Amino acid sequence: MRDAVPLAELTTLRVGGPAVLAECTSTESLVATVRALDAAGIPVLLVAGGSNLLIADSGFAGVAVRIATTGVRIGADSVVAEAGANWDAVVAATVEAGFGGLECLSGIPGSAGATPVQNVGAYGVEVAALLRRVRLLDRASGEIRWAEPAELGFGYRTSVLKHSDAAMVLEVEFALRADGSSAPLGYRELAAALGADEGESRPAALVRAEVLRLRAGKGMVLDSGDHDTWSAGSFFTNPVIPDSRVDEVRAAIATHVGADVAVPTWAVAGGVKFSAGWLIERAGFAKGFPGADAPARLSTKHTLALTNRGAATAADIAALAREVREGVAERFRVHLEPEPVTVGLTL
Repeated sequence: MRDAVPLAELTTLRVGGPAVLAECTSTESLVATVRALDAAGIPVLLVAGGSNLLIADSGFAGVAVRIATTGVRIGADSVVAEAGANWDAVVAATVEAGFGGLECLSGIPGSAGATPVQNVGAYGVEVAALLRRVRLLDRASGEIRWAEPAELGFGYRTSVLKHSDAAMVLEVEFALRADGSSAPLGYRELAAALGADEGESRPAALVRAEVLRLRAGKGMVLDSGDHDTWSAGSFFTNPVIPDSRVDEVRAAIATHVGADVAVPTWAVAGGVKFSAGWLIERAGFAKGFPGADAPARLSTKHTLALTNRGAATAADIAALAREVREGVAERFRVHLEPEPVTVGLTL
């Protein structure tokens, strides 16, 4: 273990104070370390890719366990990845091996083990639709077992694993398409870029390349030289407004933006999903807000990303998040939910 390691070094937002760090490069050492810390009553913070964490400037009063397991095994119709494996590297490996299925999730930063926790999704595809099973450590009983997707309570960008210390992901298994074709294209922007209709498939390698191009244009592919990528990706989830409140929200939008403006929405069970990025921008928060001198700013490419311009603190990021959330709530009566897990601070 190492003392006083800045956790900013382990997160894509590059903020976060110090903690004791234990790095585990095998599943066996990971399980043994977490079991020992739990038995001793020592608080544990699990960190892998660090792409969905906002850690306080005061750090973490316990042990940060770095999940650095990287094994990937590709079989006849599936891939099994250890929890610490770089997610985009997993996707790339499957495509290079001639398989399809995961290509729409290309370029997403973070680890394989985090994908079911967040029910990661992009370009019309969610982990919930692709996951075959997940290997978990039950931290109360010490049992290790494979769990089926039906047990994980998947929802939009969430699962029973999120905001809970009850279980730790050790491995994930995803079904693959052996013919090398992509999952059916379910996102209009991507389908149009590929010259396809929604619901059609294309070669997985072609779809992966286009997804990476689209993500890079929005500052959503990690690049140490581009501060627009010093972020946690999309900071807020797209809000799902229940049917009982949809007219109220549409009326607020009409009042402030205009009755004839096209509002990007998607019908979902029990309500309507609105675009968080669209609401943020129409609430007065433009790309690059609040300005060139601010240490924390909205991305200059995508209003849904809150970024560290090089010297931001966690407090700076949190303050910007609060300002944006309160502005959207005041103007449109919509409460935005943060997607990152916060440690040692609240929004």
